[in-house]
Amino acid sequence: MNEVCAVIRDCPNSSNIWRRRWTDEISLKKRPHQYVARVIREAGIGTLLFDLLTAEEEAVDMYTRRLSFDIDLLADRLVDATKWINEERRRLKYQTGAQHLSVGYFGASTGAAAALVAARLGESIGAVVSRGGRPDLAGDVLPLVAPPTLLIVGGADGLVIELNKEAFASLRCKKEMKIVPGATRLFEEHGALEQVARLAAEWFKEHLQAQPRASAASG
Repeated sequence: MNEVCAVIRDCPNSSNIWRRRWTDEISLKKRPHQYVARVIREAGIGTLLFDLLTAEEEAVDMYTRRLSFDIDLLADRLVDATKWINEERRRLKYQTGAQHLSVGYFGASTGAAAALVAARLGESIGAVVSRGGRPDLAGDVLPLVAPPTLLIVGGADGLVIELNKEAFASLRCKKEMKIVPGATRLFEEHGALEQVARLAAEWFKEHLQAQPRASAASG
């Protein structure tokens, strides 16, 4: 699933602005990012949840898997979304009282690699969280990533643990790697996703700070 959640600090009423609305009830199994986004919002941090591929692209990608692994394409789309956030800052200033928004990325699977590449490309990203992701696919970009990065991996997902360890070793930023005991790649086990959501919310609360005017990025 190429779904990414952008999180916005210092935006107290942002849940009404950033929250993507779904017309039907979506199960936790199908949309774990929705649950994580809700927990992050409950921690006082706004969220913007979106897919990196269109519905048509996803239908084709089910058979080819080509677009899912086109990290540059996914990262470019995430950068575009972040530019949109920056362009909305002036309106948000009046609607929410936020002066300078600090943005973070939460990504799973190949979306985690896209988040790391997008963070490297700029747009003033404050923190990154990867859930069961493939940060190794960010390749040569990893040593250049600046934002504090948290890698969360399931304890029963042996191959992904090793891939995350390799990526972790390449990161030069502030970093942590957390293993959720007994969890597989989708964190469907009892209590596993709750641990992911708690870890992510804590990471963003710690590392996303309102940016001073002199260092605030513009789109």
